[in-house]
Amino acid sequence: MAAVGLNGVKVVGTTSSQAYVDGKAVKETKALMAELCRHFYSLGWVTGTGGSITMKVHDDSIPKSQQLILMSPSGVQKERMEAEDMYVLSDSGSILYAPSPKPYPHKPPKCTDCDPLFRKAYEMRDAAAVFHSHGIESCLVTMINPLSKEFRITHMEMIKGIKGHGYYDELVVPIIENKAHENLLTDSFAKAIEDYPKATAVLVRNHGVFVWGDSWISAKTQSECYHYLFDAALKLHQMGLDWSTPNHGPIQSARRGLSVAGESNVSVKARKSNGEIDPFPRCIVLDIEGTTTPISFVSEVLFPYARDNVGKHLSLTYDTPDTKVDIELLRSQVQRDLEQGIAGAVPIPPDDAGKEEVIAAIVANVDAMIKADRKITALKELQGHIWRTGYENNELEGIVFDDVPEALEKWHALGVKVYIYSSGSRLAQRLIFGKTNHGDLRKYLSGFFDTTVGNKRETRSYVEISESLGVDKPSDILFVTDVHQEATAAKAAGLEVIISIRPGNGPLPDNHGFKTIKSFAEI
Repeated sequence: MAAVGLNGVKVVGTTSSQAYVDGKAVKETKALMAELCRHFYSLGWVTGTGGSITMKVHDDSIPKSQQLILMSPSGVQKERMEAEDMYVLSDSGSILYAPSPKPYPHKPPKCTDCDPLFRKAYEMRDAAAVFHSHGIESCLVTMINPLSKEFRITHMEMIKGIKGHGYYDELVVPIIENKAHENLLTDSFAKAIEDYPKATAVLVRNHGVFVWGDSWISAKTQSECYHYLFDAALKLHQMGLDWSTPNHGPIQSARRGLSVAGESNVSVKARKSNGEIDPFPRCIVLDIEGTTTPISFVSEVLFPYARDNVGKHLSLTYDTPDTKVDIELLRSQVQRDLEQGIAGAVPIPPDDAGKEEVIAAIVANVDAMIKADRKITALKELQGHIWRTGYENNELEGIVFDDVPEALEKWHALGVKVYIYSSGSRLAQRLIFGKTNHGDLRKYLSGFFDTTVGNKRETRSYVEISESLGVDKPSDILFVTDVHQEATAAKAAGLEVIISIRPGNGPLPDNHGFKTIKSFAEI
């Protein structure tokens, strides 16, 4: 029989019954939220009635997607909230419990304006808790570069507190533009979640940050780490140090410039042998295959290793979070391939068909994808995880051309930021440069881009990179690649482009119009 909530809403089912709404699990979650709000107030995250939090009522007997949702009210003194002030919603969004009005000067109760954003995190990330902070560091860090669409930081211990990240990883947090009301941010918030599948936070410029986790403890831990990292970036910026590079050295960018024999310049410059001053780009973006690394290393070492170890890797890691995500990505990709009639695609059965059946189907699909040299995220993510095992077991070593380390070191000394853009996953990129025939080169690299930013042969991808790096104009970026179609797309986006001529690279069209080099020493 249907129960009727305090707002007169008819609800059906165990979690929506009045007895469950009034039960122990809901009461304990309400009390926890009130306690967290007091704590967050002491940290400066929810002062002035700002900020908001939401949590699901954990119950092992109920699927997370069907668990009740609690949300804090809007426009109230967060440090004075009590358990009874929290809203209780069904999994579909119906209000099952609303707090009673309080006497003047309190405002009438109203559920948080963040409701639609919180719901996107629940739906798109299977979150169990989402915290929205107005902490001053989360606001100011978005204002350092008003053109940047991302916050990036690396080589900081507290990065390890962010899910899926380690000390050497680059943490990337998307930044969306603020609106007059939080509910107007819903579309851009959802787009950021979709575009950054590994992100557990979204920054809102001049406003604050949303952080989610698969439990309230995870969301709280990550929120604390994010605020620490935002604060560290601000303080490093005040000290003239660059938080986005591995060594956090002095900022040597277009704003600061370099001095050569007393000369002060608005862009990074280097002196030619004849005494002339030659401007360097602010950023250099490098392709890997055929540019920093022989094509043969990828085609004859990495690809065969991944292909030969797919079954073994999946069998050993089948129940791990990374592999579960890889399988779902491949299952979605294969379904699209089947609908489009892509050759070599075979259906991947559901999990209940058995581990061996699922793995066999994945092996067949991956083999076909590798043979077709497909540049798709699902394949690249799995390959990256397989290669990680190879590097850890000393079965793989990255190969770069001999001129690459010296060039990276020179550019780094000049303050030029160097990034990698490859169809391989960010993990695969870090692995190649983390253990090479010339040692660990990651200290010279400021970040990594993969196909989550877009296809390398599409102009929009390079527009996204330009906006992410926050340069004054796209021509401040030099892109080096061996592929003519990529060079053409980057040029159309306004980047400076050089084509790399390396042993084993394919031929270029006649009269292609691009400058070419055979060594990075020529840049």
